[in-house]
Amino acid sequence: MTAFDRIFKAYDVRGLAPGELDVAGARAIGAAFARFAGSSRVIIGRDMRPSGVELSAAFAEGVTEQGVDVVQLGMASTDMLYFASGHLDAPGAIFTASHNPAQYNGIKMCLAGAKPIGQDTGLAEIREMAEVGVPAGDGPKGTTTTEDLLGRFADHVRSFVDVSALRPLKVVADTANGMGGLIVPEVFKGLPVELEIMYGDLDGTFPNHPADPIQPENLRDLQARVLETGADVGLAFDGDADRVFLVDEQANLVSGSLTTAMVAKAMLGKKPGATVLYNLICSKAVPEVVRENGGTPIRTRVGHSFIKSVMAETGAVFGGEHSGHYYFLDNFRADSGIIAALTILELMSHEGAPLSEVRRPYERYAASGEINTEVPDPQVVIARVAAHYADAEQDWSDGLLVDLGDWWFNLRPSNTEPLLRLNLEARDDAAVEAHVAEVLAVMKEL
Repeated sequence: MTAFDRIFKAYDVRGLAPGELDVAGARAIGAAFARFAGSSRVIIGRDMRPSGVELSAAFAEGVTEQGVDVVQLGMASTDMLYFASGHLDAPGAIFTASHNPAQYNGIKMCLAGAKPIGQDTGLAEIREMAEVGVPAGDGPKGTTTTEDLLGRFADHVRSFVDVSALRPLKVVADTANGMGGLIVPEVFKGLPVELEIMYGDLDGTFPNHPADPIQPENLRDLQARVLETGADVGLAFDGDADRVFLVDEQANLVSGSLTTAMVAKAMLGKKPGATVLYNLICSKAVPEVVRENGGTPIRTRVGHSFIKSVMAETGAVFGGEHSGHYYFLDNFRADSGIIAALTILELMSHEGAPLSEVRRPYERYAASGEINTEVPDPQVVIARVAAHYADAEQDWSDGLLVDLGDWWFNLRPSNTEPLLRLNLEARDDAAVEAHVAEVLAVMKEL
């Protein structure tokens, strides 16, 4: 296995910096990306990780050596990079390792118009070219310019809601020393919102807690602050600020599925009859809500490249994932946590109720959350579970989805570890507990 094999993942590049992703590697990937993208210019951004300064500079050198111009955004969130790619109609790359610890860095890349690049849509070719090495172009080097798009990005985000309809709300945002500290204050400028930022300093060493809001322990400071201040809502962003999780005024977490259902209702109110996407780990409440509000629900595989592809095929207005990614047609089909957050504030304003009440109609089932189990051979175990539930409805589009009517589960192998990820939903907590024990017992049969 080569160094590039280790850092090229299904959707992006990610690894220890500089142990796995170093200056030489970044330069080679930059040259390969420029050659693959075939554009006259490339947009480059980076998050607040210290290693991003020299890595992004090296990537830019690789690009300009191909005779391709570089537009430097400086520090940016991932959704701001996607906006720049769509707004300027140029391919882009941002140096970030999202929610990973400080010693990691990575590169998320897209084609012009924020079109996704994944393993099957260019990432494998970029890796192969970077491994071999791309010779410098014959002509002059590309130029480098800088562009400040923060204000235009904030205007774009606010365009998704009726600002005049927002009622005064108190919002606490935990940006975890990540890029939310840059974009959230700018987006909320001029809104009738009392905003408090927690851990807003841009610091890629993450001195307060990891920038991974899907882990409950990383939400505790936000939950405590919401209760202390009597806030209406808490927002928890990940490191590159493309994901968000919400906490209601009682400090209870709003799951990604609940947020997807609520945003879907809001979007269908603006675009009646539209199509809405949801990944196969989302609650059954999501397609139910979509149908109840006159929309067409379509289930997809997990992962941004799959959702963006189906969104392009169907013209879906919105798509959501349980993991806190929310995709918008009018956002170049890219995901944005801050757009989803504003949409929820607008929904709360329209309904004139606290979030704990707004969420209640969508809380129809109980969920296990993701349960990871280490197994010697994931495919053998999945086959055993499928055989055990052979009489139930099964979907093999992404791992194994088994639907038994009043409960369902999905079993997916990890891309990088000998793990199986179990997600299960049932009518109530007692049923979830019983069915989880049942599925785990089948998985562990000898």
